[in-house]
Order: sequence, then structure tokens, then C-alpha cells
Amino acid sequence: MSKGVIAALANGLVFVTGKGGVGKSAVAAALSLALAEAGRRTLLLGIDPRENLHEWLGVAPSGGERLAIAPGLVLESLRPRLLIDREVETRLPIRLLARQLLAHPLYHQFVDGAPGLEELVVLAYVERCLHGEFDVVVLDGAASGHALGQLLAPALVAEAVRGGPFARLAARLRGLVSDPRRCRTVLVTTAEEMPAAETFELAEELTAAIGVPAALLVINQLAPDDLPVARAGEAAPLALWRRRLARQQRERERLRSGWSGAVTELPWLPLPRGAALAHALAEWLAAAPEAPA
Repeated sequence: MSKGVIAALANGLVFVTGKGGVGKSAVAAALSLALAEAGRRTLLLGIDPRENLHEWLGVAPSGGERLAIAPGLVLESLRPRLLIDREVETRLPIRLLARQLLAHPLYHQFVDGAPGLEELVVLAYVERCLHGEFDVVVLDGAASGHALGQLLAPALVAEAVRGGPFARLAARLRGLVSDPRRCRTVLVTTAEEMPAAETFELAEELTAAIGVPAALLVINQLAPDDLPVARAGEAAPLALWRRRLARQQRERERLRSGWSGAVTELPWLPLPRGAALAHALAEWLAAAPEAPA
């Protein structure tokens, strides 16, 4: 595998996040396609009940069933609550007892109120998938406002539960998310003021909380710099476009100058939302070098 962005993300958990509306899920889908094309056994995981990743890969929602998308690429939409129930059924081999516990109101109150539990079982599922079945798991994480909670779940549970199997699980997963060789965070943004500011804030919080900086910054949806030749009646639209390009360039320079890690850029492409756009972005990512800011 040649050196570049994809080679740097070719193993372990790749956690993709960003402010809503910046193309986070599109980038997660494109990364997965590029990784599979590079020969990595790749699992793309989503936790959105709307199963929006299916649209980016051109398949119908599967209700949580795994789908083989391409050679080496599998898509799955997780149901965290079902993962918790399965964990209980695994640890209680007596089926009748397990059914009674799962139906008890106190169980539902515990699961609904336990901080970090759903996030913990998702990470536990990722860990299992990486043990022989897949080389890399791309997790389309929550938007930036909730992403930190997903990665901090092991530490949160470890502090709340001092003993027993969940405490041991939390400690092990805490090691996973804090190991830069096994867990890499990809932050997606656009060259706009609010997304850029939120990206810098999340990057600082991640480094402070987990001790590991983000592995990659993706500046998405960059408009082309060239302007069409002015024609009669187009002065106002061209002036508006120039102002937009000027703002984009300012934020682009601010992102690059303020970022100490690897950065890659993706263009705005005149393609509709869906599989064609995801495949086109995958080609860009496959060719992108692993370059510092």
C-alpha cells in the first residue's frame, strides 16, 4: 500500500466526526470505499437509526443486517440497545432468566439512565470485530457536540463502576481509544467560520480528555477557485461568488495554520448526494498524500 491518507488509517478503529452539515457521513463512506479498494477488510458502522450511510453507498436500509457493499467492504447499522440486550443474554445462559431480566422495568430504567453504557457496548462491538474479522472499522460517529461522549464512555464507566465485568471491559476499551496505533479520530469540517471554530474546540477537548490528538483533518466541500468570465447581467452573482471564495480562503488558511497534524482537502463536486459522490470522494482520498498542515 502506497503512503498517504489511506495507509495512515489502514488498521484499527477510525472514528469520524464533525459538525452537522459538513459531510461527515459522506467522508466516512468514502474512507471505507478507499480502504476496501486498498485491500483492507473494512467494516463501516453507523449508529443513526435513519441508516443514512445506506444512501451514500447506494443500498436500501437493511434494518441492522450486515450488507456486503464491495469486495472487502461490509456495511452495518448498529442498534446499541440490542447490543446491550445481547450482552445480557450472553452472560445469563439460562434463557428464561434472561428473558425475565430483559422484560423487567428496573432493567429498562438502568439501561436508559446509565451514562456511557450504550457508547461502551458499541466500542466493545468494534473491538470484537477487529479481532480477526476486519482490519479496520470506520465508525460514523455522532456530530461534534456528542462525539466526545462516545470516546469518553470507557473512562466514564470505569469511574462509575469499580468492579465486575463492566469495569474490566471499560478499562480495556479505555486503552483502545487512547492508543493512537489502534484508534484514530478523523475530524471533518468545511472552510467556514462556525464549523472551523467548532473543529478546533473539539480537537482541543479530545487531546485534553484522551491524550491523543486527532489523526486527520478533512477540509470538505471546497469550491473551485476559478471564476467564469463575466458576462452582461452577471456582475452581482460574480461579486457574491468572489466574496464567498474570499471567506473560504481565509478559513482554509486559518485551519491549516492552526492545525499541527495531517490535513487533506476534498472538493465540492457537482454530483447529487449518494453513491456516485461517495465513490468520487474515495478516489480523491486514495490519491491524497499524508501531508502535515
